[in-house]
Parts: sequence; C-alpha cells; structure tokens
Amino acid sequence: MSKQTLLEKLNKKMLACKKCALRATCQQVVPGEGSANAKILFIGEGPGKKEDELGRPFVGSAGKFLDEMLEIIKLKREDIYIANVVKCRPPENRDPLPQEATACWPWLLEQIKIIQPKLIVTLGRHSMERFLPNEKISQMHGTLVIKTIPEIGKQNFYTLYHPAAALYNGSMRETLIQDFKKIPKVLEKIEKPS
Repeated sequence: MSKQTLLEKLNKKMLACKKCALRATCQQVVPGEGSANAKILFIGEGPGKKEDELGRPFVGSAGKFLDEMLEIIKLKREDIYIANVVKCRPPENRDPLPQEATACWPWLLEQIKIIQPKLIVTLGRHSMERFLPNEKISQMHGTLVIKTIPEIGKQNFYTLYHPAAALYNGSMRETLIQDFKKIPKVLEKIEKPS
C-alpha cells in the first residue's frame, strides 16, 4: 500500500476521532497535508481559526509567512508535509491542554511512521516539547538534535520559533528566517553517508 493511501486511511480515522473535548468545540479536524513522500515534516501546535474553517494546516497569516520562508529555500508546500500536535482547534486559540496533546499523540506518531521524514521541524515551543521535553526553545532553535523516540525510533529534529510568534515580534522574525535558511544544509548533512 502506498504512503499516500495509508495517510488517506489515517486521515479518515482522525476525522472520526472523539478522544478529547476539542472535537466538540471545533468546526472540523485538521489532519495535515502535503507530500506523503516528504523528506521534511513540519509540526505546529494546533489549528487556528482559519485552519478550523478550511480544514487545512497553516493557512492563516502564520501560514503565509511559512510559505514565504519555504520559497526562500526553494520549496513548496507540495514538497513537504505539515501537521500539528493537536488536530482540532482549541477554543479561542488557547494552548492545547496536556491531555489534549496526549489524546492526539498516537495520530502524530502514525503520521511520522507513514511519512518517514528525514527531518522533523518543530514549529514553536509546544511542538518542540512533545519530542524534546525540558528544553528551552530560546536555546534549541536553529539546532539539529538526533534523538530516539521509543515509538518511532531515531529521528532528526530541528527546532524553529513558531511563525505566528515572529509576526508579533520583529527581532524573532529575523532569527526565524536565518534558522529557516539553514534547513537545506541540515538536510544535506543528514543525507550524507557517514
């Protein structure tokens, strides 16, 4: 079975999920989108208002900024895969509660297992904390971390500030762009046979 078919089957299961209270308050589940064969998997925190309306990840102002940064490194959305820690919008865009992130965790792990990305790019603190707990994003951003996660094995993680944070903080915007520009080199390093 192709990766695309496996993802489509998984998405159908996610759309029917009612494991946490978020499903009752959102318009729709936002599983993720992009290439099933992506080398890079971007993981954000959760859908916002626009994402909840359209059923697609990163389509608001943070998504537009993400698209601009992808363009800088000569990538398009079709080349990557974008998912979130939680698949349903938390009310008023509040931070996902630990139990909500835990309820969605198996979905994210399954997406990673199917796609088998070479690099997982975490967007923001909440995404980073799922894989690199007890770390500070101010110290981790722009660095490659290789870590074994029991359910998915050895993975390459690259942490970035969330594009939304950079929209409200000009100095963070420049940092994020500089970190983003390193992604091709990071990928090259990963793919280079040792």
